[in-house]
Amino acid sequence: MSTDLQPAPAAPASPSPPGPVARLRRLTVSRAPARPTPAAAAHLLASATSVLLLLVAVGAALHEPLLIPPLTASAALIHSVPTLPLAQPRSVIGGHLLCAVVGLAVHAALGSSLWTAGVAASLALGTTMLARTPHSPACATAVIAVLQGPAPARFLVALTAAAGLLVLAGLVAARLRRNAPAYPSYWW
Repeated sequence: MSTDLQPAPAAPASPSPPGPVARLRRLTVSRAPARPTPAAAAHLLASATSVLLLLVAVGAALHEPLLIPPLTASAALIHSVPTLPLAQPRSVIGGHLLCAVVGLAVHAALGSSLWTAGVAASLALGTTMLARTPHSPACATAVIAVLQGPAPARFLVALTAAAGLLVLAGLVAARLRRNAPAYPSYWW
């Protein structure tokens, strides 16, 4: 008898989508990142400290503060999680520049207040997401631009130089440590 005349086996039933409990279990399975080795932690600490002190020194020489809180958060991302999209040069430099421009524009249009700083931060976040340059520390750059109202040209040049130094330091640090993750994962 030929097997061609036998009915085909029934198709397996498609699995039903996981319920809320299964989704929650999947979310809670995540673990904290692995603890770095002592050598990696020392390298991270030394490289981050070096670049932040370099920003202080250059700022002191120029009589222009280059070490602003958002840049310290950027340095933390670059040196501790260099493979994240938030730590890539496109996001670090582009994010800070876009957020600074948004902050300066909001300051020019609406003045300086905590209310307008909040508006600037949220507009900056949206702008970076649309431009594919997500960098959460840069949203604080928009707040600084609104609350301090710096001279736009000086602020943008100093910010670009500082963000560039952070990226350069991340590049050098990744090359100096054996087995370090590659930085950057992509440039632009």
